[in-house]
Amino acid sequence: MLITSVQETEWAVLSLSVQSWFRHYKAKPDDKTSEIICSAAIDLFNRGHRTQEELTSILIARFPLITPAPAALH
Repeated sequence: MLITSVQETEWAVLSLSVQSWFRHYKAKPDDKTSEIICSAAIDLFNRGHRTQEELTSILIARFPLITPAPAALH
């Protein structure tokens, strides 16, 4: 999703919210999870949730820890 006219401080709020989600779940960032959480944060931001606290709370509530599927056993 595209955000128009996002200022540096707004990017910082989004970034810190996503980082807080990872810290909350003690998860290491990976491409798939980062894409999901970042997209959700941007969507929430576009819907009017503009503070780090609000974004972080919603992300944690809506997205429990996403774990990669275990490798298939041979």
